[in-house]
Amino acid sequence: MSDFRNHLAESLRDPEFKAEWDAQAAERELTRKIVEARMAEGLTQAELAERCGMKASNLCRLENGNANPSVATLARIARGLGRRLRIDFV
Repeated sequence: MSDFRNHLAESLRDPEFKAEWDAQAAERELTRKIVEARMAEGLTQAELAERCGMKASNLCRLENGNANPSVATLARIARGLGRRLRIDFV
């Protein structure tokens, strides 16, 4: 197991950390889906950012989980990927 996975497993034993980790699950899933879609299209961050009309640094922050994008921004990213945005409640 990687150092990160070991550290995460250890950290998840702390109830306070686990609660925060669980609370951020949707954000982690969103960033993972953006990265996966970008890679599936064979695009770099800079290429996708240009397609979306945004700065590459903003897309980088978003992919690293250091941004809270609006629905409008997510829609721009979806269009840049040649896809459409769908938001579900499950």
